[in-house]
Amino acid sequence: MEHHSASIGMLVVGVGFIAEQHTAAIHADPRSHLAGIVDVDAGRAATAARANGGVPWWTDLTEALARPEVEAVVVCTPNHTHAPIAVAVAEAGRHLLIEKPLATDVAGARRIAAAFADSGRVLMPAHTHRCYDYARAVKEALGDLGRPEFLRLAILGGWIWPDWRAWVLDAARSGGHALHNGVHLLDLVTWWTGDRPETVYARGGKQTSAELDIYDYLEMTVGFAGGATAVCEMSRGHRPATYAARDVLVVGERGVLTLPWDAEASLVTGESGAGLLPPAGANGFAVQLGAWLDAIGGAEPLMSPDDGVLAVAMGVAAERSIATGEPVRIDDVLTEEGS
Repeated sequence: MEHHSASIGMLVVGVGFIAEQHTAAIHADPRSHLAGIVDVDAGRAATAARANGGVPWWTDLTEALARPEVEAVVVCTPNHTHAPIAVAVAEAGRHLLIEKPLATDVAGARRIAAAFADSGRVLMPAHTHRCYDYARAVKEALGDLGRPEFLRLAILGGWIWPDWRAWVLDAARSGGHALHNGVHLLDLVTWWTGDRPETVYARGGKQTSAELDIYDYLEMTVGFAGGATAVCEMSRGHRPATYAARDVLVVGERGVLTLPWDAEASLVTGESGAGLLPPAGANGFAVQLGAWLDAIGGAEPLMSPDDGVLAVAMGVAAERSIATGEPVRIDDVLTEEGS
């Protein structure tokens, strides 16, 4: 398979569920091509390589990073592996797009950011919701609304994990659901306000089963330095399992923005019953890859390493707040975990 010399060779590390979205985006952008796949499971790696046109595959990351055709890396591995993998990518002198959260603790996130600080390579945490149409529309509209005073963001969905062995259900590997999925909402309201979050006050529910090691329902209230409050509601415990809906309310100094219950997949009811249509709008993963490629070319990254560190601190604060029942100050998490 031949590629134009300007096309950047991408290595995808970890071939679970989300990697398919990233590889599809790589194939669709003429500025990039898939140079190879890494997974600790040889069978998974070989299967994914065949599904992507027979690209090379490895089980050893160091071996893959030594290949000259590998210029940039997309990491899709479980959260607790992010820090050592990202540092290895930095030391190999490759650009990195890494699935959120940047790490499972602030210390790990800062290790990653520091590894890239003087590397001349672009690190971008993959907070894909910043690339979705609805999130970009809200960000743009805030220019007319004035300073935000209150925000509500709800992203509600049904169960998506295949069984009890899913690593996301293990808090030791995922960091907890507030850090794994809730971080999308925490990051978005921070991006929208453009303000510094000061506190997170959260509660969690185990909707699907009391035996869960994580909370599949979250309510997180964020207090900002400028006085704004954001209420974030995140669910993976709704029924039916195919349920998906989103709701946005922003009250600003000069107006109100509402994006009422807008399903990720549209519900259609006919004579044969209810069915779902696929989501409409731009592909967030394609937009995200494009933004990263732009940054590699010299543009400002859509999400900075510092943004990624802050998002981790907010997720950790939410988990701590659920455990203690008290609001948690972001600066306390940054100080305690960052040292």
